[in-house]
Amino acid sequence: MGFQNIAGQDRAKALLRNALKANRIAHAYLFAGPPGSGRMEMAGAFAQAIFCERDGTDACGECLECRKVLHGNHPDLHVIEPDGASVKIEQIRLLQRELSYRSAGAGYKVYIIQGAETMTTQASNSLLKFLEEPPSPVVAILLAPSAQAVLPTILSRTQLVSFVPGDRAALESILVQEGKSPLLARAAVNLSSGLASSRKLVDENWFADIRNVVIQLGRENPSRFTASLLHAQQQVFKTDLSEHVEILLQLLALWYRDMIYAMTGRQSHMVFPDQSEWIAKTAWSRPISSWVTVMESALTAARRIKAHVAPQLALEQFLVNVREG
Repeated sequence: MGFQNIAGQDRAKALLRNALKANRIAHAYLFAGPPGSGRMEMAGAFAQAIFCERDGTDACGECLECRKVLHGNHPDLHVIEPDGASVKIEQIRLLQRELSYRSAGAGYKVYIIQGAETMTTQASNSLLKFLEEPPSPVVAILLAPSAQAVLPTILSRTQLVSFVPGDRAALESILVQEGKSPLLARAAVNLSSGLASSRKLVDENWFADIRNVVIQLGRENPSRFTASLLHAQQQVFKTDLSEHVEILLQLLALWYRDMIYAMTGRQSHMVFPDQSEWIAKTAWSRPISSWVTVMESALTAARRIKAHVAPQLALEQFLVNVREG
C-alpha cells in the first residue's frame, strides 16, 4: 500500500514524504480531488507510513505495524464512511470517544473520513471543535472532491493536499500490463480520474458492450437515424445496459472528440483507435465547431440524467440533436 504503489500524484506524495522526513506531520489534512484520483489509497499509504516501525518516508510493508494496516486491523486507524447519504454526528461522537482512549502503541492515532463533504451541519460543527483542540498525537485525513466542498472553517484548520486526474498514458500502460484490453483501457482512463476507478470500470462485464453500442450509434447516426433509434431501443433499453446510459453518453462525447483529433492530426490521442479509418473519412463532413457542439450536447444529456431526466428520453433527444447538427 506504500506510496510507490500509487500511480501519479507526485506533488501529493512529495508533500507527505517531506512531512514524514522532517517529522512535522500536521494534525489534520484535506485530500481534495475527483473520485478515483487515489485519495483513499494515498490516505492508507500515509497512515501506514506514520505507523511504520522504520520511521522512513514510506511504509516498509513488512513490519508488524504495516501488516496490521494492510490487514485492516490496526487498532489506532479508524475509517469513517457516510452512513447512507451523509456522515452523521453520531459517527463523529463515536470517533471522538474512540480517540479519547490511550493509543495501543506509543505513537499516533489516525482517522480517515471519506465523503467529508457529506457531513451534516451538526457533524461538521462537532468535528470542528475536535480539530481546534485535537488530542495529541492524532492525525485527521479528510477526503472530499474539492476544497470548496467542505466548510471554510474546517478547510482553514487542515493542510490541503490537492489531487489531480491521473496521467492517462501512465494509467493506460499500467492497465495493459495487468492484462486488460488495450482498447477498453484507453476508454476507461478517459472516463475516470485515476487508476482505481479506471480498473473498476474496465473490469465491468458491461463496459465492452457499451463501447460496441457507442461505435454502432456513432456510425449510424445521423445518416441512418431511424436505425440508430431502433438500435438504442433493442441494445440498450431492453437490456441491462439501460443502467449505464450516462457512461454511454460520455463515451459518445469521446467518439465525437475523436473526429476533431482526426481533423487536427492528433490520431494518437483517439479513444477509438480501432475505428480511426472510418472516423478519418467521416470527420470532414462537418466543421470542427459542429463536432464541438455535438460533444457538448452529449455531455449535457449525461448531466440531465443526473438531474433525474429519463435516460431513454435524454439519449433519444441527443440522437435527434446529432441528426439536426
